[in-house]
Order: sequence, then structure tokens, then C-alpha cells
Amino acid sequence: MHLCPGPRAPGYCFLHMPATTPGERRPSTLLGRLGLDRPELRAWAMYDWANSAFLTVVVTAVFPIYYRSVAAKGLDGTAATGRFGLATTLALVIAAVLSPPLGTLADRSGGKLRLLRWFLGLGVIATSALALVGEGDWLLGLVLFVVANVGVTGSFVFYDSLLPHVARPGEMDRVSSAGYAMGYVGGGLMLAIALGLILGGPRLGLAGTLPTRLSFVLVALWWAVFSRPLFRHVSEPPATGVPAPIGAVVGDAFRQVGRTLRDLRAFPQAFLLLLAFLVYNDGIQTIIRMATIYGEELKLDRTVMIAAIVLVQFVGIPFAFLFGWLAGRVGTRPAIFLGIAGYVVITFLGWQLSTTREFLMLAALVGVVQGGTQALSRSLFARMIPAAKSGEFFGFFAIFEKFAGIFGPLLFSLFVYATGSSRTAILSTLVFFVIGAVLLARVDVPAGEAAARRAEAA
Repeated sequence: MHLCPGPRAPGYCFLHMPATTPGERRPSTLLGRLGLDRPELRAWAMYDWANSAFLTVVVTAVFPIYYRSVAAKGLDGTAATGRFGLATTLALVIAAVLSPPLGTLADRSGGKLRLLRWFLGLGVIATSALALVGEGDWLLGLVLFVVANVGVTGSFVFYDSLLPHVARPGEMDRVSSAGYAMGYVGGGLMLAIALGLILGGPRLGLAGTLPTRLSFVLVALWWAVFSRPLFRHVSEPPATGVPAPIGAVVGDAFRQVGRTLRDLRAFPQAFLLLLAFLVYNDGIQTIIRMATIYGEELKLDRTVMIAAIVLVQFVGIPFAFLFGWLAGRVGTRPAIFLGIAGYVVITFLGWQLSTTREFLMLAALVGVVQGGTQALSRSLFARMIPAAKSGEFFGFFAIFEKFAGIFGPLLFSLFVYATGSSRTAILSTLVFFVIGAVLLARVDVPAGEAAARRAEAA
């Protein structure tokens, strides 16, 4: 895998990757430089492999097209797009409201893995039930879509909060980037399988919508099966609260949300990073979630659109690792700035999009910047908070991440209703990238990391 610009041998980048913290010993193996040298790190990254099947096939590629052409058949095109955007908003609002108390509950009860398993199960069941959605069943399809999204986004609260427990401080950029890279591999393979099933269905004797509906069942199985290493090799972090009845723990978890928000005042740089992430990730989530339904409205070839999503996955694999390497060379924040700049270019190109060839080019550009930008945001936040409160603070990270996914699709839907077209709505994402970059520029990373270390020492 050639991950360096210029005429260098494959692997050169990682053989010369510096430590990300002063005095840290450089990893001595290739897996170490990729952030995958220990069983618990590989198991943690495998959950990205597992859940990315849902995010790629259901959220991004196949279900939006299936919803528009089958489940929403008979609805006006603008109404179908608008309802899809509103359903996406509802799912993210529910997850955002639940995330902070769930994160606190996980810390206090020592139940990160247990709660992750519950939300995983909810998402898997709802995803498999999408196979029941037929022609005209737009309401059933959107309800199941909302429930499955709540399942996957709820599981991220506990998954992300495990990062500072499985990775050492100097490993977090590499490990987080490795998780996104594994997600690209898993999501891309599952999407390729789904695409093969859908296109080859008639040769297999599968008529009508059956191949697409079977692909939803396969996604659910993939998600469930490849999540197992996480529960086998990652240990549950110890509880931070005293044992208490579950009702008292849940009640205290909701009360703790206010206390956690006050605690964030002691970590102003982490909080400022959250604000920046809220804004620029809003634009990212809008592009991810609305891309194929936008292409459907432009009447682009469906097979090419799904193939473009496959392209995103496989382009994203080396570039997710490359962003992890780049963060070690130039710093995490400058690497995130590069990703945001890439999205500004993507937005302008998407506004002028008119052909399937241009859609493929945009997909390749998204693959270059998507994984690295999000992975480094996660690892930078993890370095600026005390590990003992990772569940609480990642609960807030999750709520900011989910609210980031709320405003973009909502604004997109409002523009669609107002103008009757998605093309103008694309430009609305620019404001998120510009304001997010301005906020990120004000984050003092060394001060944030020092505050987190002082809290851990105390």
C-alpha cells in the first residue's frame, strides 16, 4: 500500500512516523505504526468494520434509493426527499438527547460494553426488519430507519468512550484513524456484496425488490457477527461511582448531565473543540446522508451512484491512515484544517454536479478527506479530557456530533421545500465549514492537553 506522495517505497511513511507525544517510544512494527499492534486495539477497530456496513449500505447508499423508488412510490418527489431529511433529523435528535445521560450511566455503573450491546441489538433488529418494507410503505421504512439510526448512534457513545481506555495518549491519533480505515474496508466490502446481490439477483432467481431487501438482512448479520471481537478482547473499564440500584443510577445520570456541563468549564479548550466539531461536522454529515437522494433527484444512474459509494470506501482506506501519519508530522489540528478545506471544494463541485462522471469524482474526493477529518477530531478530543470521565465527556461529544447531523439535513430539507430543488441546498453546507474552521483556529491544543493531564494527576 503506497501511502506517501512522491517516489517512495510502500510503507515508508509509517517506518518514519514520529511519536505524537514528547519522549514516547516509536512503535517498532508496521501494525504498531498503524495503531493495531495489540489484540484490544484490533478488536476496538473491528467495531468500525462492523457498524460501517450499516452506515454505508443503509444510511448512505442503498436505502435512500430504495426508499425513494419503492417505499415512497406514489409520493411527490420533493415530499419524499423532505420526509427523508426530517426522519434523519428526528433520529439524531433522539440520539442526541439520550447520549449525555447514557455516557454518565456507563461511567458510574461500569457498563460501557453492556450498554453498547443493547444499542447494537436495537440497531441490528431494526435493520433486519427493513426487509419487510415494500412498495408504498414509506412510513414503516422511515420508522425502522429512525430506530436503526438511534441504535447505531447510541452505540457510538460507548464505543468512542472506550478509546482512551484501550489506547495510550500517544497512540490515539493512529488508533482512531485505524478504526476509520477498518470501517472503510468493512463498509466497502459489505456494499460490494450488496451491489453484487442487487445486480445479480435475476441470475440467482431473485426477482423484484427481494435482492435489495435481502441485503438489509445481510447488513444486520455483518454488524452483529463482526462486533463480537470487541466484547471478547476489550475489558470493561471500572465503574467510577459506588454501587446503587439501577433506578438511582439512571436518575443520577440525568442529574449529572448538568454537572458534566459545568465540569467542562475546567476544560475550555475541549469545549471549544466541541463547538468547532459541532459546526464543521454538520456539513460533513449533510453530505454523507443526503448525497444519494440528491443524485436520485438529479436522475443520475443508480448503479453508478452505489459504485461511487464503494469508491469512497476504498479510497478512504489509505487516506485515513495517511491522515493519522500527517497528524504526527504537522499536528492534529492542521490535518483537520486540510480536511475541512477539502469539503469546501467538494461543496462547490456538488453545486455544479450534473453527470455520473462528476458524481464519481466527488466520491473520490470525499474518500480522501472524510475518514481522516472525523477520526482526528475524535482522537484530539480524547487527548483533551481525563480518561476517568471519558463516558461523560464522550456523551457530550456524541450529543454535539448528533446535533451536528441535525441542523444540516434540516436546513437542507427547508431549502428543498422552499426552492423545489436540492441544488441550491448544497451551498448551505458552506457556512458550516467556514464557521467551524474559524472556531477550530481558536483551540489551544497544548493547553487543552495539559488541563486533562492535571485533572488525571489530581
